[in-house]
Amino acid sequence: MNIMIYISIGLLAGLVGGLFGLGGGIILVPALVYLVGLTQHQAQGTALAAMVPPITLLAAMRYYYAGNVKIQLAMFACIGFIAGGLLGAHIVQGLPALVLKRLFGCVMLFVAVRMILGR
Repeated sequence: MNIMIYISIGLLAGLVGGLFGLGGGIILVPALVYLVGLTQHQAQGTALAAMVPPITLLAAMRYYYAGNVKIQLAMFACIGFIAGGLLGAHIVQGLPALVLKRLFGCVMLFVAVRMILGR
């Protein structure tokens, strides 16, 4: 167990999440798979457990104090996020690791292409 590697990965994920409003999982999950050697399922579960408290409490508060949070929208999105998170976590348990890894990669690729080519 190399604690400094884990802290460094978390720092990078938090930095990217705070800078771009992304879930740090876009950094954290691949890092946990390829640098730490976790399975895709373990990486996604670990990323969720690691990110929720600090991102929610710290980064979101900073955006709020700067006037960059739409509270009503965030509250309604949170309801959907809870339901979607529970459903997604349930579904993912039945997927083979290779399928899950490919789906994760496809989602990242789709988002990247939309961000680069979109408006």
